[in-house]
Amino acid sequence: MAASIDLLVPPFRAATVELLDACGRTGVEMRPNFTLRTPFEQARLWRQSRTTEQVRAKVREFRERGAHFLAFCLESVGPQHGAHVTNAPPGLSWHQWGEALDCFWVVDGRAEWSITRRVNGVNGYRVYADEATRMGLTAGGFWQSLADWPHVQLRAASGPGRVFPLLRIDDEMRRRFGP
Repeated sequence: MAASIDLLVPPFRAATVELLDACGRTGVEMRPNFTLRTPFEQARLWRQSRTTEQVRAKVREFRERGAHFLAFCLESVGPQHGAHVTNAPPGLSWHQWGEALDCFWVVDGRAEWSITRRVNGVNGYRVYADEATRMGLTAGGFWQSLADWPHVQLRAASGPGRVFPLLRIDDEMRRRFGP
């Protein structure tokens, strides 16, 4: 998975630089750890907390709706194990579009993943989410269904499926990431 902000679409890349600078001015260092993510990487993350039945159902849904590349992405990565980290199957996360960023908070030169820890009365993830919101970006930390404090995205729409038809998403993912 890539962490370079150079992989983000230009308007979001510029906003990301501004966001990281704004956090830095408050004494909070946020460092990118995920930017552009392939649909195969997204499939791994989505599958890691799903049962075989859930995966088969999503593959079947994709196929029935003509999204054969997205179905292929889900099938080809094989079984995955781990904690639930995303509700977005492949193609349906802004990460695949270069419009999302995940950062971690740096404290004393080390990655700090606690969303509750405070240093000098401040939580870095809260500063990051507040600054992103102030700039008109969407901060995953404020989501109701699955708060994702490291995540910020360009659009208010929860995912590409709210903006584009599934067949367009499938075609675009195949064009960008297919064999």
